[in-house]
Amino acid sequence: MPSPLPDESSPGDPSPDRAHRPRVLIVGTADTKSDELQYLSAGIARAGGIPRIMDVGVLGTPPFAPDVSNREVAVAAGTSLESIAALGDENAAMAAMASGAAAIVRREHAAGRLDGVLALGGTMGTDLSLEVCAALPLGVPKVVVSTVSFSHLLPPERIAPDLTMIGWPGGLYGLNALCRATLSQAAGAVVGACLAVEPPSGDRPLVAISSLGKSCLSYMTTLKPALEARGYEVAVFHCTGMGGRSMEALAADGRLAAVLDLCLQELGNALAGSVVSAGDDRLTAAGRAGVPQIVAPGATDMIDLPSWKPLPAAYAGRAYHAHNRLIGSVGARTDERRRVAREIGARLAAATGPTAFVLPLRGIQQWDRPGEPMHDPAGLAAFVGAVRDAVRPPVEHVELDAHINDPAFCDAVLAVFDRWVAAGAIEAGRAG
Repeated sequence: MPSPLPDESSPGDPSPDRAHRPRVLIVGTADTKSDELQYLSAGIARAGGIPRIMDVGVLGTPPFAPDVSNREVAVAAGTSLESIAALGDENAAMAAMASGAAAIVRREHAAGRLDGVLALGGTMGTDLSLEVCAALPLGVPKVVVSTVSFSHLLPPERIAPDLTMIGWPGGLYGLNALCRATLSQAAGAVVGACLAVEPPSGDRPLVAISSLGKSCLSYMTTLKPALEARGYEVAVFHCTGMGGRSMEALAADGRLAAVLDLCLQELGNALAGSVVSAGDDRLTAAGRAGVPQIVAPGATDMIDLPSWKPLPAAYAGRAYHAHNRLIGSVGARTDERRRVAREIGARLAAATGPTAFVLPLRGIQQWDRPGEPMHDPAGLAAFVGAVRDAVRPPVEHVELDAHINDPAFCDAVLAVFDRWVAAGAIEAGRAG
């Protein structure tokens, strides 16, 4: 087993008091990024942290001795460096090293020897970094410096809920003035985050609500205070891609007492091929983990797209709403709405915990009301019919003659929630 990360101050350190000195693990390939890694190490020390370097390279020999060698990383992956090198495939090799690196950071954090992670790389290093960061719980600072930060190459399902990414201009090979400006910021960012972070306390059960802005879906303005009054911590997730992804990750990690997944626009987006996606596995994590979930079809009649790009020809003639200069929506066709309904039914059928589907018959987002640009009675009727066919017992099906933004919708959701609490299916809230 690899040795624990050193926990003491560096020799000659002017500030030996560790009470406020975060321990930061720097992750990178020490054979190809030695100058960058050592520059980051010095920057973290100057900022008041205790840096340690983990080498995740495979073939080369670094010009310095990392605190965690690549051999130790390979052992943590259940193999040896020689075996990984013998794979003869850079993708397979880096995947193996990612597994070992993730195991080490998970172990070190659990043992109280790790306060934050700073990783860097191109596509290879970023691929590994995403796995390392996903191994740590929300609240542990995670900073990735990458040449592909914010790129559509990064699958939403691989991004940790609280990951910080920094673009790396001119960072492909060697140090330069641009790199130093970026890396020095990253060093300060991770140390500052470690010093300032207030991790989730966990003193009250956490309930997740999925939604959009209240101009489209307003139920959270009623549900959040109602649940807080019942003794719950409530987090509302913005369903424009990473919000739903974060909620899915927390459900999979066992952090949620219940999920009110009332906006499924990301599912419709994924099925339509939109870039505004939370991944292909949206609406599955809570079900797999057995987390009680109350689901509704909020905004599934819209497909999102970047409003700063020309409208694709395939969407010409559809109802269109530009929300702002970043995002707009077109109306979904009847066949697309039926497909979403079938997929909702299939994913809820696989759930292992209590599941209810609440269907408001008069509309599912603000702009589908009469007189609004997305008003489509025929499309809504087709969706309702498809849902009735798709959502089957043991999923509880609740219909109400109301719009999703009406008070009656919130009353119906809370009625199911309270009934499940009384039955012991949802952990009871605790007074704050």
